[in-house]
Amino acid sequence: MDVDFIFRIAAIGIIVAVLNQVLIRSGREEQAMLTTLAGVIVVLTMLVTQISSLFGTIQQLFGLY
Repeated sequence: MDVDFIFRIAAIGIIVAVLNQVLIRSGREEQAMLTTLAGVIVVLTMLVTQISSLFGTIQQLFGLY
């Protein structure tokens, strides 16, 4: 895992938080919730790919094919 990956997750979090606040202030709570949900799904997808890569590396390291 690279530091750049952590910065990408933080940037997504900041963008989602700002969009959430803007949408809530304009009275669009449903869109704010969907924006937050979409942000969580994007970050979880990024994490799943990294975890998959980690397990692949562990399999190669210990020869567990």
